[in-house]
Amino acid sequence: MASSHFAHTRLDRRSFLGRGAMFAALAGCSPRVAFAAAETDRRFVFIIQRGAADGLSILSPTGDPAFARLRAAAAEQGGTRLDGMFALHAALPKTAVLYRNGQALFAHAIASPYRDRSHFDGQNVLETGAASAFQLRDGWMNRMLGIVPPADRSAIAVAATVPLALRGSHDVASYAPSELPDASDDLLQRVTMLYQDDAQLHALWDEAMQTRTIAAGLGDGDVNQGAAIGKLAATLLRADKGARIATVETSGWDTHFNQEKRLTAVLSGLDAMIDSLRTGLGPVWDQTVVLVATEFGRTAAVNGTGGTDHGTGAAAMLLGGAVKGGRIVSDWPGLGPNQLYENRDLRPTMQLDAFIAGAVAQHFGTDPARTLATLFPKAGNVRPTEGLIRT
Repeated sequence: MASSHFAHTRLDRRSFLGRGAMFAALAGCSPRVAFAAAETDRRFVFIIQRGAADGLSILSPTGDPAFARLRAAAAEQGGTRLDGMFALHAALPKTAVLYRNGQALFAHAIASPYRDRSHFDGQNVLETGAASAFQLRDGWMNRMLGIVPPADRSAIAVAATVPLALRGSHDVASYAPSELPDASDDLLQRVTMLYQDDAQLHALWDEAMQTRTIAAGLGDGDVNQGAAIGKLAATLLRADKGARIATVETSGWDTHFNQEKRLTAVLSGLDAMIDSLRTGLGPVWDQTVVLVATEFGRTAAVNGTGGTDHGTGAAAMLLGGAVKGGRIVSDWPGLGPNQLYENRDLRPTMQLDAFIAGAVAQHFGTDPARTLATLFPKAGNVRPTEGLIRT
């Protein structure tokens, strides 16, 4: 019989981008940025975990007796115990502090309507908000721009390309990577040394180097890179005339082998990114919501190479000062042999569509039913999740 667990327990952009463009062109690399004009303190950030992040390791159900049999290594690595059922991965210490401070909420056994296991199709559903792949051409975040208050309709993609989630009929502009070939590390070091004694040029060059680091995105778990991406995103979001809505893409979550080592690395990068974003936003963090979600989860059992394969149920996060946190929301299905989806995966009991629509509606003060119908028009008879954001 399934058990249940429900714990009750948010610079000047033009000059920044202009200077970044000039120097990043010399460096041979820059991010693509999409933006649309705004004047409120509310911020919304979507961090996409590409590759199917393993929620069972990120937020381990250590209170489920079947977990230790399926995931001995994950059960032994401990982590930060959040309540009697769940422990947060040890590579997320800053995120654990947010949880203790009531600024992080986790949803487990959650999934989009997609039930196959193709990255390409799963990411299409995650970003378009459809019920199946290629039903819709635009992204749910682009449609969101049409219903949030006018002052909040400025969006930016901190990524090499504008992700599908932000593409659609609402105007965006892109800040494309330079077409110049990549500069060598030796050249970059020489230019750095050339400018190190010039107060103005050194500051500009340092800014350009931070911009350059995000072009490849967070993929190998580099903590410094994660922190740089978070800092840049915060700079763009905090600007008086800057964006209010953003996407950040991360990769490295497809852990078919040697999962514990690889997941520890990429989670460390994500933790640094989130902490840097929080620090960089300063007081604006109190009006910020950060959504972290993936296309689907991974198998309950570990495979023969110390990894996991493509699965179904996953975990999602809401972070930020605007989040009603310090809680884990889950109708836990259990990990016993008769409780798994298709005898292999965590069974989804929560709908990601409802979770996202509820967070957006509560954060921006939009009508919940209209928000759900706009962002997820194929969702059917679904009610937006309530009580996610502070009132």
